[in-house]
Amino acid sequence: MQALLNKDVGLFIIRIGLGIMFMLHGFPKISGGVDTWEKIGMAMGNIGIHFMPAFWGFMAALAEFGGGICLILGILFRPATAMMVFTMFIAAMMHYQNGDGFGGYSHAVENGIVLLGLFFAGSGKYAIKISRK
Repeated sequence: MQALLNKDVGLFIIRIGLGIMFMLHGFPKISGGVDTWEKIGMAMGNIGIHFMPAFWGFMAALAEFGGGICLILGILFRPATAMMVFTMFIAAMMHYQNGDGFGGYSHAVENGIVLLGLFFAGSGKYAIKISRK
């Protein structure tokens, strides 16, 4: 029992659970096509970026869906979590600017905090390791 109570098991559980949830949340976005990506990408206007909304929307969808895969497998972990933190920041800003209140933006803020913590903690021992030769 003591062998299961360690940070690597905890990181693995968080990675799997959060990764699955991000894949489920991101799949409709990644498969939604250009119209969906444009709508999502318009949120970049909250930080003054008004060009190429379909590109930014696709990147957000990829960050969520592809990032979820990376979380589960533990590959490209820090780049994926960094992209996901940025996506959650933009999502929180969008909900805040839309007047959705704390209930509207808190989920993105909470996910962003967890992802930022994972960025610093790393993927843990139970991850696919890609060796560099």
